[in-house]
Amino acid sequence: MEYIIIFISAIFVNNIVLSQFLGICPFLGVSKKIDTAMGMSAAVAFVLTIATIVTFLLQRYVLDSLGLGYLQTITFILVIASLVQMVEIVLKKVSPALYQALGVFLPLITTNCTILGVAILVIQKDFNLLTGVVYAFSTAIGFGLALVIFAGLREQMALSDIPEKMKGTPIALITAGLLAMAFMGFSGVV
Repeated sequence: MEYIIIFISAIFVNNIVLSQFLGICPFLGVSKKIDTAMGMSAAVAFVLTIATIVTFLLQRYVLDSLGLGYLQTITFILVIASLVQMVEIVLKKVSPALYQALGVFLPLITTNCTILGVAILVIQKDFNLLTGVVYAFSTAIGFGLALVIFAGLREQMALSDIPEKMKGTPIALITAGLLAMAFMGFSGVV
């Protein structure tokens, strides 16, 4: 039951983008097309899940045991950067179209505060490894859900008659705010 609560809470109630405001850069930057949003969501889900496992093990068995907890942030950043580099190499070979579509945002996963934030939150919340992985994967699903919904809304807005002064970033920010308010409706669920 605990895992179900974590799963639902991380996706809907405490959505990393719409509730905790982490990962806003890719949320706004990669959300113009659903295909690109889904690709970014998959890349973030993979990196987030693997990064959580690796950073958890490093924190528990290396940093804590050696009294080097103060190196947590720099260690986590190095792990995340390495994983992103690996994803970038794989995507370039497996799906060149997705690699081109993600463009500059793929290397930006390295500095995506969602991934670093979740890795640190797993340690701060004192989760065990399984709970931390469930939380990380659920957070990635929540990130992807918000990104894909927002991309769908932006595609629809591109077909709509929007006043000239509101086109682009202004309407995107208003829509993101309305989407965040819609997700606030889930706050009483869990």
